[in-house]
Amino acid sequence: MPATVPSKVAPSGNVAVTRDTPDTISVSGELTFATAQKALADARAAVAQANATTLDLGGVGRADSAGLACVLAILAEAPGLAVARMPDGMRALARVSDVEPMLAGSR
Repeated sequence: MPATVPSKVAPSGNVAVTRDTPDTISVSGELTFATAQKALADARAAVAQANATTLDLGGVGRADSAGLACVLAILAEAPGLAVARMPDGMRALARVSDVEPMLAGSR
C-alpha cells in the first residue's frame, strides 16, 4: 500500500499525495483553491523523503488556477521533477496562462 503523507484534509475538497514508488509522487482528487495549500505541503514532505523524478497527476479529477500554481511551485522547488499525466484541462489552463513553457519536461 502506498505511503500517504499525513496532513489535514481541506474541508471543501479532497486531495491525496502519495509515494507509490520511490521515484513517483502521485496526486489524486481535487487540486483546487481549497486543496492547493495542503497538496503543496504534502508534496514538499514527499519530495524531502526521497529523490523523486516524477509528479504523477493522473489521479487529479478537477483542477483550477491554484492547482496549477501548486504544480508550478513544486516544480520550482524540485527542478529534477517531471510532470506525468497532467489533466487536459490543467494543460489548457497552463497554455492560456502562458506558463506552459515552465512545464517543458512534462510528459
